[in-house]
Amino acid sequence: MGRFIKLAPPDEPAEEDPLAGVANLFDASIVFIVGLMITLFSVYNMGDLMSGEGEMTMVRTDASGQQEIVVRKGQVIKAYKLSGATGTGNGERLGAAYRLANGQIIYVPETDQKNGDPTHAPVPAP
Repeated sequence: MGRFIKLAPPDEPAEEDPLAGVANLFDASIVFIVGLMITLFSVYNMGDLMSGEGEMTMVRTDASGQQEIVVRKGQVIKAYKLSGATGTGNGERLGAAYRLANGQIIYVPETDQKNGDPTHAPVPAP
């Protein structure tokens, strides 16, 4: 039986490493992940998220429906939790916000109809 099986002598190294392909798969997955991150940042215009300059505001909603506003100005990040309570105080009305049919929210500042100066008069709904 020994004459039909060709076994390598124990002092010779194995010709092929069976785990050599695993290293190539790991390298390929790292390249894929980095490419995916770059693509997502460019598609969603989130370059400001990684830069130390500029400002960015995000609204997060967790599974329970609690909303949180995250504001980043330069290197400072602050988070504000929304309570749902109505705020009170002295102030002036600056304009109106409208939600369009596609979900986009627009802000319309109030202006004087005669000379274009800001006033406190209500703007009719579009």
